[in-house]
Amino acid sequence: MRWIMAMVLLAGPVQADPVDDVMVAAMRSFAQMPVVTRVGVIEGQCGADATVDAQVVYCTTRNEILITTSAGTLPQAPYLVAHAYGHAVQVRHGVADFALSQIRNRRSEEQMLRGLVEQQVDCIAGFLVARAGVPPVSLRDWMRVEPFTGIHWGRDPLHVGPSVSIGLDTRDEWFQRGQGGDLGQCAPGEFTADLLLTALQD
Repeated sequence: MRWIMAMVLLAGPVQADPVDDVMVAAMRSFAQMPVVTRVGVIEGQCGADATVDAQVVYCTTRNEILITTSAGTLPQAPYLVAHAYGHAVQVRHGVADFALSQIRNRRSEEQMLRGLVEQQVDCIAGFLVARAGVPPVSLRDWMRVEPFTGIHWGRDPLHVGPSVSIGLDTRDEWFQRGQGGDLGQCAPGEFTADLLLTALQD
């Protein structure tokens, strides 16, 4: 795994693939980041069934992001993989543990809390996309329907999880906030950016 990361990081500026550029940006910014693997289909990977997102998932058990070869060629591919990296940052650096403890203690507010998680993830995604050298963009330039409302990250088997919708406009708002380059702005509601800033390597 270390030699793969070293080769990717050495490639740095010569990368021509925006998915690889986001991976490099994530690995330079945070420790313990997953490698992106391209697959033909998501179903069957990491125990995923047909209910799991069909374009990209983050398998926490293997610490690996899986993106289909077809999704990897889409204009929005940098966002798709950066969103998965947003979850990886939360999982690897304590935010997901904090969120889960809050959800378990406040079941009546679960949808709101999960919405805050997604807002922060999209902000991290914007931060990484900007670091990957992608020019500022609105999610509405890439899509008309809100993405990631179903299962797209978790442990193997990856087929049990909540559906969370925060709306495309809200996702775009936080994505654009992240593109501003200040990770400290990725603090929706009671979810501060403290753990993110502590984990940031440069």
